[in-house]
Amino acid sequence: MAENRIKVLIVDDHEMVRLGLSAYLQTEPDITVIGEAENGLAALEFCRATAPDVVLMDLVMEPLDGIEATKRILAIRPEAKIIVLTSFIDETKILPALEAGATSYLLKTAKADEIVRAIRGAVKNESVIEPAVAAKMLKSMLRQEPRLHDSLTERELEVLKLIGQGKSNQEIADELFIGIKTVKTHVSNILSKLQCEDRTQAAIYANRHGLV
Repeated sequence: MAENRIKVLIVDDHEMVRLGLSAYLQTEPDITVIGEAENGLAALEFCRATAPDVVLMDLVMEPLDGIEATKRILAIRPEAKIIVLTSFIDETKILPALEAGATSYLLKTAKADEIVRAIRGAVKNESVIEPAVAAKMLKSMLRQEPRLHDSLTERELEVLKLIGQGKSNQEIADELFIGIKTVKTHVSNILSKLQCEDRTQAAIYANRHGLV
C-alpha cells in the first residue's frame, strides 16, 4: 500500500508552515511527506537524491526562489508535479511560475482539503488554479491583448456592439436606420480591422472586451 502513496516534498522558508502542512498531509492514507526544504536550492538537492511525485513550492525564498527552483527541478525530474503554494497573487509571480512548469497555483489561504485535492489531481495531470489567481490572470491577459477596436469608426463600433448582442444585419440596419448594404460594408470593415474570420469571432471579441 505504501508504494502507491503520493510522495510529497514541502518547500517553504517558514518552519511552522512546513510542520503544519506535513502534520496534516501525513494523516492522509494515500500521501507520504518524504521531505521538507527551506528554500529552492535545498529542494533541488533533495530532488536530485530522491523522486518526489509532487512538490509543494513556495515562491519567495533565498538563495533560490520557487520559480527558478521549479525550472531546475523539472529539468532533472520532468515527471515531478509542482504545486505553487504562496501568499503572492501578483502577475509578476503567477505567469512566470506557470511558464516555469508549475501544474497548479494555490494561495496559502486555501483550505487543507483543497491542497490535498490539488496533490491528488496533480498526479493525474489535473491543474488547479485558485479562482482569485485565475481572475488576476484574465485581467492581465486582457490588458496585454491589443485593443484592435480602437481603430474602428464611431459607427463601426456601434455595429460591433450590436453584433455582440447577436443582432442580424437586418436588425442592425433597422436599429441604426441605415441600409443593409451599408451594414454589410461596416461588418466587412470590422472583421478586417479586428482580424476576425467571421461575425461570431467579432461577437466574442465584443463580449471579451466589455463592449456589450
